[in-house]
Amino acid sequence: MDGLNVSNWESPAVFRSLRAGSVTAINATSAVFETFPQALDNIAEWSRRFETYAKQIVPITSVADIDRAKVDGRTGIIIGWQNAAAIENDLSRLGLFHRLGLRIVQLTYNERNLLGNGCWERVDGGLSRFGEDAVRELNRLGVLIDLSHVGDRSSLDAIRLSEQPVAVTHSNARGYFDHPRNKPDDVLNAVAERGGVVGATSWPPFLRNGFTSTLADFGQAIEDLVERIGIDHVGIGSDYTQDQTKEWFDVLMSFQGTRFNPRRREYPNTVTHTAGLETPARLPNVAIELASRGYAEADVAKVLGGNWTRLFREVWGA
Repeated sequence: MDGLNVSNWESPAVFRSLRAGSVTAINATSAVFETFPQALDNIAEWSRRFETYAKQIVPITSVADIDRAKVDGRTGIIIGWQNAAAIENDLSRLGLFHRLGLRIVQLTYNERNLLGNGCWERVDGGLSRFGEDAVRELNRLGVLIDLSHVGDRSSLDAIRLSEQPVAVTHSNARGYFDHPRNKPDDVLNAVAERGGVVGATSWPPFLRNGFTSTLADFGQAIEDLVERIGIDHVGIGSDYTQDQTKEWFDVLMSFQGTRFNPRRREYPNTVTHTAGLETPARLPNVAIELASRGYAEADVAKVLGGNWTRLFREVWGA
């Protein structure tokens, strides 16, 4: 089970690789910088894909759906957002999107929105009053709160306020590799203490060796998280970007999705994932890597999906 995948959903190869890797469910990013109408259009596109690729994928809105996907040999698609900006200034839209299948929402994406501040923002002022109300509404609806790209203070505000456990779907420990997108120990510990899960990410920039990183580097990042917060609170959040274009990365890395960001220069024109984990078809290698590090089968199962399943059941209520 993969806590974050932001691949090119118009590429049939993406769905083939998910099945080749026996991936049971993914948090599939369906909005980052989209407006309200655009986010609605994206969900409509998923309705089309569920028909076109019916033999390979299935929508997920409950843990029972995940169980059925596994039995059927299909990959479950959990519709998730990496930015809550699509609701604009209307909290009632969260309920609408929940009815349309939205189950995971990241509060902010790198920068500031109406809810709070992202991890790259100049100043992290914490959650706004609107952001606090959004946390309460997400709790009421049973939508999992994601803090991966959220600023440190905004993350701690959300954890403190939330009545449900929260997630960091795709980050490593900042103490393992010092990067703004990785999380400091106070955030990691707070997530774990409230019963949440952190998805260790194999996205190369968040590993020590960058775009030369290997499966062993990812194994080290997982092990580091386990040592910090315990085996019951660590999952996988690959951050796969399979078949995405340079133009897509330019927008993703830009300021508010519109203005070029000099950080984009850090990325090669052709972006590749960690060696040994190039696509979801290689995800079973994580089990081999963890076994080679002495992890018991039951603990490998927790990291590969058991912890996510437990968290989804608690937050979604089914």
